Amino acid sequence: MAIKSVIEEWLEWLSLNKGRSDATIIKYRGYLLEFESFLEDCALDDVDLKLLEQFTGKFLFEKGLVSGSRSAAIAAIRNFFAWVTKKGFISRNPAEDLAYPTLGRRLPRAISLQDAEKLLNSIDLDSFQGVRDAAMLAVLIGCGLRVSGLCNLNQSSLIFGADDKGRERLYIRAKEKGSKERIVPAPTETMLLIRAYLGHVDLERIDRTLKNGDQVLFVSVGNKKVPIYEYIGEARRISPRSINDILSKHADAAGVSAEFAHPHAFRHLYGAELMESDATTLSAQALMGHEDPKTTEIYSHLAMRKLTDVVDRSNPLGKIHTPVSDLVKHLNT
Repeated sequence: MAIKSVIEEWLEWLSLNKGRSDATIIKYRGYLLEFESFLEDCALDDVDLKLLEQFTGKFLFEKGLVSGSRSAAIAAIRNFFAWVTKKGFISRNPAEDLAYPTLGRRLPRAISLQDAEKLLNSIDLDSFQGVRDAAMLAVLIGCGLRVSGLCNLNQSSLIFGADDKGRERLYIRAKEKGSKERIVPAPTETMLLIRAYLGHVDLERIDRTLKNGDQVLFVSVGNKKVPIYEYIGEARRISPRSINDILSKHADAAGVSAEFAHPHAFRHLYGAELMESDATTLSAQALMGHEDPKTTEIYSHLAMRKLTDVVDRSNPLGKIHTPVSDLVKHLNT
């Protein structure tokens, strides 16, 4: 069987059986087709560890791939060869000992609470687009969704219920990274802005109904690439690129750095604030949809207010007289 056919069979299996997202399938296909071209006339059964190291090392490095990107390529190679070995296409797995490049742990950069407040309050709520943008931003800030999760939301993703005091609460069923789902309690602020969006008269004029009877939640407006008669249902779903453009526009108007005008900066803020408020790693992991608790633990490094309070209360310099002690007292009053 041709290598390209085996690759496509594996990708189909990965999508249908493992629920990998379309973005992951596209990325893995690119790496594996690059690998197939690199092999030239070499058969799969003739591939050895040395050849794999040459491809994932020197070859991809010269192609301009940094360590993080090469890690994704190695993941594709390792998983592919594990599958073809199990299927009996080859007699042994040459990728079993293929090592990942050493990566330094990069701490996520969160937008500050002050900038998040400035950005949200700068949005004009007198327009439909402004109400929509405020509702989307409230979901990003208040629920920590990835941009894919925000774009994937449908009307049925909203679960309205009541808390133990009888007050209305909103729970959001988020679908991210393929078919993985989680339910996130939404803050009351998020619920109120979504209510305002759902009740807007301009939304009632938009046909956002899907084939299954559900409705797209957050809609795009003015997409000139789609004929007006086809600009309904799924075609109305807002895209990740549009989200980024919207955030950049509002950040520029609010005087917020473009560095934080992206959905992940709000997700990082959400994770950091969970840790500031002493959420357990297990709770934060569930709320953020992390598979690995180590990913969640990174956010504890961003919980600076809590650590600052500890330092202010406990550091030895605060318990003795120093040349600047009087100035410190003045600054703290």
